[in-house]
Amino acid sequence: MTQPLDLLTTALLDAARKAGAESADALAVRGASQSVQLRGGKLEQAERSESLDIGLRVMMGGRQACVSASDASPATIARLAERAVAMAQEAPDDPTVGLADPDQIARAWSLDAFQLTDTSDDPTPAALQDDARAAEAAAMASAGIAQVETASSFGRQQMHLAASNGFSGGYARSSRSISAVAFTGTGTGMERDWAGEGRIWQADLPSAESIGQLAAERALARAGSTKPKTGTYPVLFDERIASSLIGHLIAAINGAAIARGASWLRDALDQQVLPAHLSVIEDPHRPRISGSRPFDGEGLPTARRLIVDNGILTGWTLDLGTARKLGMQSTANASRGTSSPPSPSTSNIDLTQGSVSRADLIRDMGTGLLVTSMIGSTINPTTGDYSRGASGFWVENGQILHPVNECTIAGNLRDMLMRIIPANDAKAHLSTRVPSLLIEGMTLAGA
Repeated sequence: MTQPLDLLTTALLDAARKAGAESADALAVRGASQSVQLRGGKLEQAERSESLDIGLRVMMGGRQACVSASDASPATIARLAERAVAMAQEAPDDPTVGLADPDQIARAWSLDAFQLTDTSDDPTPAALQDDARAAEAAAMASAGIAQVETASSFGRQQMHLAASNGFSGGYARSSRSISAVAFTGTGTGMERDWAGEGRIWQADLPSAESIGQLAAERALARAGSTKPKTGTYPVLFDERIASSLIGHLIAAINGAAIARGASWLRDALDQQVLPAHLSVIEDPHRPRISGSRPFDGEGLPTARRLIVDNGILTGWTLDLGTARKLGMQSTANASRGTSSPPSPSTSNIDLTQGSVSRADLIRDMGTGLLVTSMIGSTINPTTGDYSRGASGFWVENGQILHPVNECTIAGNLRDMLMRIIPANDAKAHLSTRVPSLLIEGMTLAGA
């Protein structure tokens, strides 16, 4: 018989108390997933997995230790608790370690409002394979496509978190995805590109055929790529990869980096970091979105917050520990797994959209580079110096001329983010909604 996750966390906390822990929290996660992969018209892999993971964090004053296991038997739970207490007694003292005060923890929430789990029947393996074949057939229908790899998957996950401060809560998630990678050309002239979609609810997922068609269109558009010119040009980051730029900002305001003094934005609180008309908002309560959650990894209630307000950085991303180190309050951004203590992490992110389309930005940029994919990364977390390999399309006189590859774009993130011009093409279903972004005057190294 499958044991409820809340009973497992209760058993872990009881064992921690018996072993001598002063305080503790426990996490139990159960998941099931199935997937199929096709390559060249043949079934490459079919997989189904089920898992159960339990984790216990115990605290002895300012000392803590984390232990985890995939076996939830009473004997294992007792040994875990004993081991955790013994480890904590030998751990270094950290005065910022500790659970939330009882008046800080989340007490009530409506999971129905979040819609994090699909109520329809799970897809069968045959249905997953049908979607993968439909995506493959749609891609192969395009002349010039030599090979296609497709995948289709579904999963469900449940979690429950409980702590000795009185917090107890859990929720479930579902996920459904289809992806396709299309290849064109041969030898050194081979090019590839992909398309993929994922949703919480299967009914929201685009058709497999549309995903396969888009992968083929993108791959064919890359045929005949050459190196672009070296120089200083405007660079337009396509919506597919523009979120990485805001991701660098989000990483730089993480409380762990700020507490270490290892962030290029460590002195930027209450200063301008984006153009004055742009804001960055975190909203962990968006329904049917993968990053949504009613409480964080320490049991604090999550809430919508303004990270950048009309260009001004308003705060850091904090869990309890980093907040205590900085003399601040947690922003309810703790994230954790069964084998590690909490650390700060954001959920759903929105950048203010622009008023023009990506086509308008291409028209207005004159001569420059439209980037659709990037490889490698050299980002200095302390200075913000930025350098990445890129490929995409060369633009002249506001028109896309031909595909390009094997080039490097470089700049400094502090300067780059102050010059971004957003389009209006952010996708509503994504957890991080960032439109295409144009940046003038970037260094481009090509031919």
